[in-house]
Amino acid sequence: MRKLHDSWKPILTPEFKAPYFLDLVDFIKKEYEFQTCYPPKEQVFNAFTLCPLSDLKVVIIGQDPYHGVGQANGLSFSVNDGIAHPPSLVNIFKELQTDLGIPYPKSGDLSSWASQGVLLLNATLTVRAAEAGSHQKKGWEQFTDYVIKAISSENSDVVFMLWGGFARKKAKLIDSKKHLILESGHPSPLSANRGYWFGNQHFSKCNTFLKSKHKSPINWQLD
Repeated sequence: MRKLHDSWKPILTPEFKAPYFLDLVDFIKKEYEFQTCYPPKEQVFNAFTLCPLSDLKVVIIGQDPYHGVGQANGLSFSVNDGIAHPPSLVNIFKELQTDLGIPYPKSGDLSSWASQGVLLLNATLTVRAAEAGSHQKKGWEQFTDYVIKAISSENSDVVFMLWGGFARKKAKLIDSKKHLILESGHPSPLSANRGYWFGNQHFSKCNTFLKSKHKSPINWQLD
């Protein structure tokens, strides 16, 4: 698995030694040995590699990695270059168009957001091919809940974007006095088409908040 950025190690290394996490590692090793799983092993911790804790400004919480061939790259909602954009990502880009006037991008790879301080965190970091939710309730959720609480405690003035019922439940882990919590429906077609996603203006609200805290805004435009 890919090396973490050094800034995460003081917080995450003790958690890696916890009994539940050691059990999780055993499970994941067997899954990757005997099943096809995503993302590739070297990209499982991609979110923590590309977004240093010291630079973190925004957290976007997803649920599961994509489970189709070539899609998942370790960043929530992101897909590799050349891969068709999944419906939720299409709606994210449509909201960016209306919110900030950003042209619809060719690539669905969100790595450039991560490198600017956007932690694209799935609650579950791995999945078996073509089996959504297959690695849930094995320990990943406990780990990522710990990460969210640690960010809330260690950092200040972070924007948490909670999209959909699953992500919105994470609000209880976040100190709302220290951070900005933005909530809306999920960008999936089912939610978006019912009016719970489009028009939330989370991207402009995020940048307005960051500027008010004397932080550089996120350039949401992709190449």
